[in-house]
Amino acid sequence: MGDLSGNYEIRRFEPAAKDDPAYAQTVAWMRAVAFGFHDARRTDERVDRGIGMQRADRRVLSGAYQTGPVAGYALGADVPVATFAAFDKTLNIGFGRMLDTRLVTAVTVRTSHRRRGLLRRMMVEELALARREGLAMAALTASEASIYRRFGYGVATREQSIKVDTTRRFVLNHAATGCTEVADPKVLLELAPKVFEKLHRQTPGSVGRHEFYRQLASGSISRAEDDDPKVKVALHYGTDGEVDGYVSYKFAGWDTAPYTMEVVDLVAASREAYLELWQYLGAIDLVERVTWEEAPVDDPLPWALEDPRCVEASEPRDMLWLRILDVPQALSARHYPADGRLVLDVADPLGLTAGTFALDVKGGQAAVEPVAAGEKADLALDVSALSSIYLGGISPVTLKAAGKVGEATPGAAFKAQQMFTVERATHCLTHF
Repeated sequence: MGDLSGNYEIRRFEPAAKDDPAYAQTVAWMRAVAFGFHDARRTDERVDRGIGMQRADRRVLSGAYQTGPVAGYALGADVPVATFAAFDKTLNIGFGRMLDTRLVTAVTVRTSHRRRGLLRRMMVEELALARREGLAMAALTASEASIYRRFGYGVATREQSIKVDTTRRFVLNHAATGCTEVADPKVLLELAPKVFEKLHRQTPGSVGRHEFYRQLASGSISRAEDDDPKVKVALHYGTDGEVDGYVSYKFAGWDTAPYTMEVVDLVAASREAYLELWQYLGAIDLVERVTWEEAPVDDPLPWALEDPRCVEASEPRDMLWLRILDVPQALSARHYPADGRLVLDVADPLGLTAGTFALDVKGGQAAVEPVAAGEKADLALDVSALSSIYLGGISPVTLKAAGKVGEATPGAAFKAQQMFTVERATHCLTHF
């Protein structure tokens, strides 16, 4: 089918409160997103709460609207056939450095309006705008893994699901240095952002959290509908008496075998807090299993257990996807643990930041300059591959073996691996 994008108008707007004339447009956009993700029709109250969270995050919403006649009985022209949203948060790029990043979310295209260039149009316009506004990075979490490489995104962090056997086998080789106490879940409305910020500052690949998370962790809202009265909360206190970790969890029900506790959110800003929260979970009466859907792939828990097979890991999957918008700016923002020089020939399908660049690192600091025409590149890669290796969580040696990185200088991929490594395993606990 040919380009029909002229039959649509892209509107970009801020979410509107109930007393605003643009409120109806915001409600229609929210319902289009829910339809695209196969969610049940939300109550008016839940839609309003969603709009409130969108406003708290300072999101900007985009929709593609039909400009021509709409088929009889079909959804009206006021309901977008495609949706897109963007907002800004910080990304931990290693060694405590933060990079302002444009987050892309709520991407949907109605089945009956696909293959008309709508997603491409909205994505290209948003990424170009973010670059003009001085941002060097964009990010998203993908429902479908086959869509976003063509826009220059690459997988940068991974996560996995775990089932932990908390019967007698569960013995943790760790001496507690703080204490764990049960709390009213609503205390997380105040505490969750503070504790997460401590973790965020320590963890490469971490993305600043949006309003939804403190509501979720406190049981004030659930992923399905409104509040979740089943949620319980435990806090970990460090030796200084400050809260440095929490776990929000709920019981799966007496009809579940084995009896299972589900982690809703687990945030630990210290090694001790992480293990001691697991010690708490492992000691809950009548429970034989604890599950967590957002565990790190490089998880210290099995190594701390007397029987590491208590942890059954499954479904390792991509989590955070990054898209470099400005190669010199992004590479210059990082700290590098190994000095060296690499010449990178970077292709970009959208033409935002293609070119050949010399990355010259001395004392951990990078100078990045375009190179003279004809200078030989050590590595040839597209911007999606460079975005994948940027945080050190994906090895350029692995991408070379997959044919995603071309190595003109022998050993250059391994050299890049040494230069781009970060101080601890990457992990992103923020879905968006």
